[in-house]
Amino acid sequence: MARTLRVLVQLMGWSCVAIGLFHVVAGNAAIPGAEHAGTTVDSWGRFMGASFAGYGLAWLWAGRQHPVPASAVRWLAAVFLLGGVGRLLSLALHGWPQWFQIALSVIELGLPPVYFWLAPADERATKAALAATDAPRGREATASAAPEVRS
Repeated sequence: MARTLRVLVQLMGWSCVAIGLFHVVAGNAAIPGAEHAGTTVDSWGRFMGASFAGYGLAWLWAGRQHPVPASAVRWLAAVFLLGGVGRLLSLALHGWPQWFQIALSVIELGLPPVYFWLAPADERATKAALAATDAPRGREATASAAPEVRS
């Protein structure tokens, strides 16, 4: 499970960086149905693209830690889930968006529970590996530290 977590964290990070940079470069053209939305939406979209790229860098940072910090994964997944909740709010207030936005909503609502579940996997694996390597040394250290008894 630790390897799965690492792979998913890296995949999330690189995906967010790529998507964010695409929005910075393409502006309104990156948003389905918003190609002609005007300069205000273009400016906002490019800014949010940069923010999303930064969010991706936070995922990549977390994935480079040893072990991957469960708290960071939970916080980053919670932010992603909040984005999905925002889409649900938009759906409730304004109706169905373009089909691709619906697909993104499914990902944003479905993936965070997987991250919440996997979050402690790498910490657990690291702790278990350390315990396994320390156990033999622990017995030797105890035996060598015992006082010598002479008769």
